[in-house]
Amino acid sequence: MTMYFHNNSFALSSNLLLAPLAAYTTLPFRLCMREVGGFGLAATELIHARSLLERKKKALELAQTCPEDSPLAVQLFGAVAEELRDAAQMLEAEGVAVIDINMGCPVDKVVTRGAGAALLRDPIATGKYVSTITRAVKIPVTVKTRLGWKGDTYEAVQLAPILADAGVAALTIHGRTREGAFGGAVDLAGIRAVVQSVRALPVIGNGDVRDAASAKRMLEETGCAGLMIGRGALMNAWVFREIHAALAGTPPLPAPTLLERVAFMTRHFQRSVALRGEHLACLQFRKMIDWYARAFGPCKPLRYGIKSLSSVAQFHDLVGQFLATRITDGTAGASLASASTRLLPSEYGNVPAPYEQV
Repeated sequence: MTMYFHNNSFALSSNLLLAPLAAYTTLPFRLCMREVGGFGLAATELIHARSLLERKKKALELAQTCPEDSPLAVQLFGAVAEELRDAAQMLEAEGVAVIDINMGCPVDKVVTRGAGAALLRDPIATGKYVSTITRAVKIPVTVKTRLGWKGDTYEAVQLAPILADAGVAALTIHGRTREGAFGGAVDLAGIRAVVQSVRALPVIGNGDVRDAASAKRMLEETGCAGLMIGRGALMNAWVFREIHAALAGTPPLPAPTLLERVAFMTRHFQRSVALRGEHLACLQFRKMIDWYARAFGPCKPLRYGIKSLSSVAQFHDLVGQFLATRITDGTAGASLASASTRLLPSEYGNVPAPYEQV
């Protein structure tokens, strides 16, 4: 389903979006997700605007992209509007399609800077802050935030019309407060209240959408224009395709096989090694394996082994042993045996190129 930003400023091929997730939605992961498809827009991890302007190595790495990684939103955070303005102008000049402002991160080191979810506490001042950015660029500027700061006082209901007047092209609402972080259930009624507070601004629902059933419920109970999915995609890269089929009323797609899931993880690791080098790729996958393992069935040796991953060779051995075990115990199809060599190449150079630095 095509989705248009406010005033038709930007058209997406789908109203399903891949959420920005710190430490997870890296360029290698985004490229793998784009191969599976089903979503209309992906976003970078949050990037500190001042660090980007100062061209610090970490910020530049987070902003890296390539032609295959499109369309892309770069998510910025910071307390100083002028810094986000200047960073947005720099990104626009480099060809970025969308700027997203992070106003929902609940982490203390972000909030104590006056950024992230801290911007919920003064909607009037935040509207002026956002206007400084939207007036400076021609590309769409979107906002991702939460229902409110704490309790059941939902500042987002007051903030949404202010953001619409400030020129925001779309608004994503995570259905929890800053106090709620990622615990408990999302408040669909709260998201609906935000949707009803604006006339033309597309509101995108976010939080606990992990399959077709939860997607339908979010859309039906909130009236939101689209869905942004983060953790659900970490657990199941095919979630967007599955939701798209369900919303279109077409027959459900076959569930991905274990082989397909392992192949996806391996491509992700390959790209990470190619882009960041063996050491950093191994460190990242120590965290990533917990998400992949949720769909692998019995995999304790693989999961624990990757939690101490230190080399490409070790990754090869662990995955090979995992596949061999699943074939032997009868919990996976025999087709895995002939495929295991193809899944585990000894060289990690077959990735889309070139990688370009924004």
